[in-house]
Amino acid sequence: GEDAAFAALLAARGGELAQATVETASRQYCMPRLPDFMPRPGPPRRDRRDDPGFVPPGCRLVSLQLDDGTRLRFGLESPAVARDSRSAVDPLFLSLLAVAIAVLAYAVSRMASAPLKRMASAATALGQDLQREPMPVVGPLEVRSAAQAFNAMQRRLQRHLGERTQMLAAITHDLQTPLTRLRLRLENVQDEALRERLVGDLAAMQALIREGLELARSAESSEPRMALDLDSLLESLVEDAAEAGADARFEQGCGAVLMLRPLAMHRLFSNLIDNALKYGQSVRVLAEAAGSAVTVRVRDRGPGIAEDALETVFDPFVRLETSRSRETGGAGLGLTIARTLAEKDGASLRLHNLADGGLEAVVRWDGPAPGERR
Repeated sequence: GEDAAFAALLAARGGELAQATVETASRQYCMPRLPDFMPRPGPPRRDRRDDPGFVPPGCRLVSLQLDDGTRLRFGLESPAVARDSRSAVDPLFLSLLAVAIAVLAYAVSRMASAPLKRMASAATALGQDLQREPMPVVGPLEVRSAAQAFNAMQRRLQRHLGERTQMLAAITHDLQTPLTRLRLRLENVQDEALRERLVGDLAAMQALIREGLELARSAESSEPRMALDLDSLLESLVEDAAEAGADARFEQGCGAVLMLRPLAMHRLFSNLIDNALKYGQSVRVLAEAAGSAVTVRVRDRGPGIAEDALETVFDPFVRLETSRSRETGGAGLGLTIARTLAEKDGASLRLHNLADGGLEAVVRWDGPAPGERR
């Protein structure tokens, strides 16, 4: 009938339209039609419902499926008209015209939003990896201009971080000689208690310089990603700690192989395991995989951290004296470096207090790490 012919005409339009169905429906599905009192061009039409040429309004429910799987569903109402020999309006033509306009509007909206989606995706990737490939310069003039500006910003950020790292490396190198001379001279201090305090201050200064340089390098590293067996890495780090006499155990693996930076991940989990042993005297490591998410948990049996400070400890140079003894060393940059390393490889790092005591560090990839999970 007319509905089948209408559907065939829609499907024949091609383009992004993959499938079309048309069926007669009740008027509640239809969009409001133009009021009968609105003026129409041409000679006046008869509008009497007892007129033999009067065509009553009808409602068709149109279902469209596009190539990308998107479904559109709406009602179309054929207008009530009085046909005569001078003027006739085909309701099927009007319905087809309305559908064509709707499909065209949808295609135009997708074309307009695609560059914005590419820009958002590029910005997200840039936040995780400053050394990523530049954004493709394609599309209309305005889109190309935006892509060029984005790539210029990326180059400036790369140059800025590179200069910062070089500056810190130069400062570290230049300070090594006078610090070494100072350490040798401190050995001549006769007061043993004073000498120990001065040596401790000097060691703290050297640690601060060393960790500051490591923080800069962690944000600027261009280490390539490769397939990394997460269980093997974690198990080897735990075994190293256990061989050194620590209470360390790898309790569970997940079998995940991710595209990661091996040296960066080694530093990340070494840092977390060392922290657990410093402040909790024991460490338990386990990995979990659920769907596309991969989670690594590093647990200790220490005093934990106040709830309102679980985020503060990630700020540079923050030390919590109530739970973190000064004698444990460090400059307050360890967790800052760890989070930077995690985020560079698409992971998050959070801390949680355990219900039965102790602290848990959670490294989580909510989707595949940059690259493909195998």
